[in-house]
Amino acid sequence: MADYPSSFDRDDLLKCARGELFGPGNAQLPEPPMLMMDRITDISADGGAHGKGHVLAEFDITPDLWFFDCHFPGNPIMPGCLGLDGLWQLTGFNLGWRGWQGRGYALGVGEVKLTGMVRPDRKMLTYKIDFTKAIQTRRLTMGVADGIVEADGEVIYQVKDMKVALSES
Repeated sequence: MADYPSSFDRDDLLKCARGELFGPGNAQLPEPPMLMMDRITDISADGGAHGKGHVLAEFDITPDLWFFDCHFPGNPIMPGCLGLDGLWQLTGFNLGWRGWQGRGYALGVGEVKLTGMVRPDRKMLTYKIDFTKAIQTRRLTMGVADGIVEADGEVIYQVKDMKVALSES
């Protein structure tokens, strides 16, 4: 297990986006505006509902976020796919945080439920990810997790069997 802290601020996340946190060729977050969180408040390899690891993170919502102007003019809503991408980003971050090598990529998701919307008057999204599997073998490095996104405490997105892998190629 690598020796990283259990929480990260925005500057730390930007270091990860530049490839400076886990090293070249390893898990990397996207840069803004595609970086879908402002802080990770807690992360583990053995916590969460299944004892296989978890991530808690937050994203501050402001009316000037880039997607509100284009999705949709006169009816601004954060695209649901961006919330899903935030969950994938954090799942991959957890694999890099464990010290596992390789670049992250999403493999898919088993089930997605969108039950609410993010409008410009919301203040904060909270991501909650619980790993159901974390696999590292000679041939495969992968995390499988369930996740939810809350907007100001209301569950608005739920996913099951989200998969992210790391590859050294």
